[in-house]
Amino acid sequence: MSETEDDRRGALVRALRRRGGADEAVLHAMGLVPRELFVDAAVRAHAYDDVALPIACGQTMSQPAVVLEMTSLLGVNATHRVLEVGTGSGYQAAVLSHLAAEVVTLERYRALLADAQARFQVLGLRNVTALLADGRLGEPARAPFDRILVTAAVPEVPRVLLDQLRMDGVLIAPVGEPGGVQNLTRYRKSAGGLAAEMLSPVRFVPISEGVSATL
Repeated sequence: MSETEDDRRGALVRALRRRGGADEAVLHAMGLVPRELFVDAAVRAHAYDDVALPIACGQTMSQPAVVLEMTSLLGVNATHRVLEVGTGSGYQAAVLSHLAAEVVTLERYRALLADAQARFQVLGLRNVTALLADGRLGEPARAPFDRILVTAAVPEVPRVLLDQLRMDGVLIAPVGEPGGVQNLTRYRKSAGGLAAEMLSPVRFVPISEGVSATL
């Protein structure tokens, strides 16, 4: 009997679990999201390989292990409102939708945004709002957020994003120069100020200014 996409998804989740230390709630959420729906047809055979994959507009889709790590570090629960900077394919937002009360995700490329919105509709993800925006500016009209996830490399986290983080909130971002290795960094906001913790080396495409004029 041939292997189904559900079989491959289950095998990926089990492989990630075997590495140890995984957040079971996040693994469960990843098991609910059909990753094959979020990848281009040319690379669909690799949807459940633990690798980053190319998507349109010169962007990439993070490897599942990185999605697991970043989402686990974010510490999302069912009461949280989450801001994601960089929708991309929409896969990360879809995973977050099974953990949070509300997800607001920002994308600068119209083509990526339209595709992600269509996928959210197909999956019936009613707690995800995807908007065309310059992610560096966040979404002040909907702030504050309990959690913020930045999925593009930043030399430093824009102050405006930290300002949109609720007290006792958490922000995760790959911090470092574009084109090299960044440090996955967790920021915690408290009455005592902002605490930053560098966690692991990662590689992300750099954040871009503004909204794309054509794509």
